[in-house]
Amino acid sequence: MRAKVYLETSVVSYYTARPSRDVVVAGHQQATHDLWERLGHDFEPFVSAVVVEESGNGDADQANKRLQAISSFRVFQITLEAEALAHRIIAGGGIPPEYPEDALHIALAAIGGVDFLVTWNFAHINNPFTRMMIRQIVENEGYVCPEIVSPDELLGDET
Repeated sequence: MRAKVYLETSVVSYYTARPSRDVVVAGHQQATHDLWERLGHDFEPFVSAVVVEESGNGDADQANKRLQAISSFRVFQITLEAEALAHRIIAGGGIPPEYPEDALHIALAAIGGVDFLVTWNFAHINNPFTRMMIRQIVENEGYVCPEIVSPDELLGDET
């Protein structure tokens, strides 16, 4: 059985970005490409209406590449239930109030029943302190919290 993965917008952006000369960014890009090769085979990919909207922003050519990259993925729509859970994540201190879309990514992934939320957003989503707070809030609301990981963490030694 394939694991269900929710791809947050930063992952889509790394996949379609122009190659970087920065060694860290280039490493993230390579790990993202390695993950993308396994989507559909080992992992069932999901995005949300939030990812679609964010992917369509910015430079028109890059936006088109991002939207094309996710065009075949299942899309979670924003619901009142997801908005309510996102609000609780913010109110509980899991995500800063200035980043409601990050809370909505988490809520949609939890309600959608995915196994992993994959992100390069270490500032507001994928760090030990926020992961712990997010998990506690989501589970206290009666949902199973997806594991929050980077592409590197998801693929482990395979990258």
